[in-house]
Amino acid sequence: MYLFLLQGLTRLLLTKIPFFKEVILISFSCEKCGYQNNEIQRGGQTDEKGVRVVLHVQTTEDLNRQVVKSDYTAVRIPKLDFEIPSQSQKGEVTTIEGLIDRSVKGLEQDQDRRREENPETAAQIDTFIDKLKQLKEVDEPFTMVSILILEDISGNTCVENPREPQRDLGCETTQFVRTREQDHILGIYTSSELGAESQEGDGLLKSLEEGQFPLEQLEKEVLQFQTNCPECSAPCQTNMKLTDIPFFKQVVIMATNCEICGYRTNEVKTGGGIEPRGLHIEINVTGIDDFSRDVLKSETCSLLIPELDLEVGPAALGGRFSTVEGILTAMRDQIISGGGMFGDSADTHLKERFQMFFKDMDKVIRGEKHVTLVLDDPAGNSYVQSLTPPTPDDGLKITHYERTFDQNEELGLNDIKVENYEES
Repeated sequence: MYLFLLQGLTRLLLTKIPFFKEVILISFSCEKCGYQNNEIQRGGQTDEKGVRVVLHVQTTEDLNRQVVKSDYTAVRIPKLDFEIPSQSQKGEVTTIEGLIDRSVKGLEQDQDRRREENPETAAQIDTFIDKLKQLKEVDEPFTMVSILILEDISGNTCVENPREPQRDLGCETTQFVRTREQDHILGIYTSSELGAESQEGDGLLKSLEEGQFPLEQLEKEVLQFQTNCPECSAPCQTNMKLTDIPFFKQVVIMATNCEICGYRTNEVKTGGGIEPRGLHIEINVTGIDDFSRDVLKSETCSLLIPELDLEVGPAALGGRFSTVEGILTAMRDQIISGGGMFGDSADTHLKERFQMFFKDMDKVIRGEKHVTLVLDDPAGNSYVQSLTPPTPDDGLKITHYERTFDQNEELGLNDIKVENYEES
């Protein structure tokens, strides 16, 4: 997967480290200036406990052990009284030698300037750098006094075991229970700490005073949540809003827009339950005014145009909020994208029939042919705007009907028992 950012290139790879867990590897490089960077992030949830790894470096082969460290890993070498604090470096996949080299590289930064401005401090740093470099020579093993300790409160750190699956005699891994402060660093809070009724009054969720956030204000808010694009699977955002349709009911409108591939979709769901009776609506489409009618088609609503002998099932277009013109156009586009029946290998008579059908459909969309658009919704959750509210609309016929057994079965109503349900 490649994401182009400015003049550089960022590579993302979701992989699983053997005998460890899933991680996300991130690598950035810029061909223009030569800058390179890499880091690692966990691919799953945070572990329930932190982890402490104590490594005894006996030979130079131990310097080649691979290390997976997260942003929260602290590295300590007690012999040198040296520590890399937690959250001071990005997570990465490296080696023991790589940890030492990165520390040396960091200390060597600005040394030339220090030698001019503060020679004593620069000399002390040079001495310490030499001690770090001597560790790579392994003149003497990292004894119990000079071990390498990696401590990660998120539990996402590990050191390679070269004897896998046998026991690693040179490495000790233990888990520990995090403190309350460490949990907060990771963004983990208990229900009592999140609760609005915190006795100390420092809970993350505060109780609302009466009238502070009325329902009318909530209904005006556009809620947003992250999801993945159904076309390219790239991260995108879905907007959701609760709204009232005059002379109908409350509905939930959801819209998704992918900035990567341009995919857009919208969906409408009714805010209430299934109506007691089904709904049959007939719209006489005779002019421009009829094309501009608002239409709410639920997921259980089928469409029919008797003049064209065209019927579209409820699952074809899904739930949507549009106009009569938008519904007609969506029906046409749905048929075109339905398959390869219009290819070169299609039957000649079949192709001619569809060509005639699309000509008639185009005439309807252009307003040159009058038709009747029928919406049949057994759940009763569809709506068509009236052009003359509250008086009856001559171009709109609405009929409520009793559902059949099969329709109730499809809606799952036959097995529902809402009264005396404790009885067999």
